[in-house]
Amino acid sequence: MAMNREQKRAMQRSGQLAADGTPARTTDRRQPTARVKEARTSPKQFFDEVRGEMRKVQWPTMQETLKLSIIVFIAIVVLGAFIFGVDLAFAQINDFLFKKPDATAALALLSLRGTP
Repeated sequence: MAMNREQKRAMQRSGQLAADGTPARTTDRRQPTARVKEARTSPKQFFDEVRGEMRKVQWPTMQETLKLSIIVFIAIVVLGAFIFGVDLAFAQINDFLFKKPDATAALALLSLRGTP
């Protein structure tokens, strides 16, 4: 491996190279540990556990659901109105900065050139 003196010294300080420049092995490679196969869960046990977990869930009441739905609906309407207003403002600014020529001005310009 081609490297300059600074790289070689830095690698020696970090322990990656020995004093003679050969790669230094500081850690031994271990064999991966064998995985123990776990017993598979039966579908009946799975659904029983799911049913048990679903019983622990604190479900919202009808009043809480209605209240939160109204809050979300109002937030959507307000945000939609805000985006509509910003879009309208940018459209007005765009129309002001980049005016479109009138049709009468274009016809007058064509008549000055002498084209029918």
